[in-house]
Amino acid sequence: MKKIALTTGDPAGIGPEVVLKALSSPVFPDCLPIVIGDFCVVEAALRTLGSPLTIEAIDSPDDISPSPGKVLLIDMKSLQSFQQNMPDAGNGRAVVGYIKKAAGLAIERKVDAVVTAPISKEAMKLAGFPWPGHTEMLAELTGAGEYAMMLVGGPLRVVLATTHTAIIRVPALITRERVLKTIRLAKKAAEMLGIVKPRIAVAGLNPHAGEAGIFGREEMEAIRPAIVDAGGEGITAEGPYPPDNIFYKAYRGGVDIVVCMYHDQGLIPLKMIAFDTGVNVTVGLPIIRTSPDHGTAFDIAWKGMADPSSMIEAVRLACMLKL
Repeated sequence: MKKIALTTGDPAGIGPEVVLKALSSPVFPDCLPIVIGDFCVVEAALRTLGSPLTIEAIDSPDDISPSPGKVLLIDMKSLQSFQQNMPDAGNGRAVVGYIKKAAGLAIERKVDAVVTAPISKEAMKLAGFPWPGHTEMLAELTGAGEYAMMLVGGPLRVVLATTHTAIIRVPALITRERVLKTIRLAKKAAEMLGIVKPRIAVAGLNPHAGEAGIFGREEMEAIRPAIVDAGGEGITAEGPYPPDNIFYKAYRGGVDIVVCMYHDQGLIPLKMIAFDTGVNVTVGLPIIRTSPDHGTAFDIAWKGMADPSSMIEAVRLACMLKL
């Protein structure tokens, strides 16, 4: 039975709610969830939901066993009270503590995987932290050199060459080295999913994949050379494909994973088919980490309205993945 550390995310958002709702899901017979957060937040969320679950505080994942009807909680004791429904510096500091604790447990192999509930980038900035999100923070905490975001939803799996950056900066970031690194990580991601000989498709950056340089030269000067380099390393990758049709092929099962050049190129098709169930996976870390593919949703938080489907899928995938 795998031990899975679940961070509760930003206390102001829907993270605590979706974690607790997920604990009642049938996904959990195959794993042992350990919640990392603050007692006052979890207790308040249980009251909001009218949940019959009770809290059992634990010090460590060592020597614990399933406790039906209980939330096994590592209480970080970082908050006595907390702000709801808006970014807050105190919440931002607490969240970083949750993530550091979970990552440390995973590095020490005291848990088998980490599942993180959504955080607020604005709250982290208010608290003085430099990271733009989970991905970059966990890469630094674990010492990962090469890493990427993979999003999984329905039949689609996408790996991003660039992530949280302004669209105007993307073309300059599409280098031969970056695309090759992302293709390597796509292969690693497929292996984590148990796909032995993955069919990797690489999307172009420009309309019609550049149309032989008419609409842009990134395909000719960076993307195609990177695909050739990958072939020299024994990695089967094809492309660059026009971005407006490769996802149809992937949706129909023609490829296993798509390397995308920027955030929305991959996220728009994935969210079109799996808005409520998409999962974010950080590839390249020495630990397994997944997350629901949605944000803090401050507008509906603390009303009992949040859909836990993406969190449930994130736990399910964390239980499946192998390093």
